[in-house]
Amino acid sequence: MLKLFIGNKAYSSWSLRGWLAVRQSGLPFEENVVPLYDQDWDQRREGDEFAPSSGKVPILWDDDAVVWDSLAIIEYLAEKAGRERFWPEDAAARAMARSMAAEMHSSFAALRREHSMNIRQIYEAREPSDAVKQDIVRIMQLWAEARARFGGEGDFLFGDFGAADIMFAPVITRFITYQLPVARFAEPYMRAVITHPFMQDWIAGAQEEDWVIEKFERPQGV
Repeated sequence: MLKLFIGNKAYSSWSLRGWLAVRQSGLPFEENVVPLYDQDWDQRREGDEFAPSSGKVPILWDDDAVVWDSLAIIEYLAEKAGRERFWPEDAAARAMARSMAAEMHSSFAALRREHSMNIRQIYEAREPSDAVKQDIVRIMQLWAEARARFGGEGDFLFGDFGAADIMFAPVITRFITYQLPVARFAEPYMRAVITHPFMQDWIAGAQEEDWVIEKFERPQGV
């Protein structure tokens, strides 16, 4: 059986992506949640389970095969469970979905830095920085193009829930947590993602956690 190691559900955006990918695969898996940055974290991350990723989560074990990094986990599971679960059938749509997932993986540093994920909170709206505004504009452009060209009658970026939605899911939680300004067309899409059964299960798990990491409990600018 697959074994997935993830960090706190309240805070760990990359863990969310890896976990959604495993849920999307439909394959049975064992979930192991490890509290990040507690007093045992430095020692725990040196254990055999985390050695291949140098202590980073998520990390997925499949018998002797090990995969870390959320995008790599998506690709591994697409090979194992079927590409159609993650990527559009149409070649042009698939090319765009892969490009968007990769851009999400490597970009939007200001949004990540200034608005860390905290899925249990909704803070008072504040004016975002210029750098964050630029990130939001780019994300809106990507979402608008995907929805216009390939969304069809579905609720998600490429119609059905897939890899691109998985990669942007933590961004949506940030938009909600910090009440960041988004285009009106994006609101139904965000609602579709946040109410997806997988996301609802993750949010419920986050609410049940006892762990609190103080540095992630302060809104931007406070």
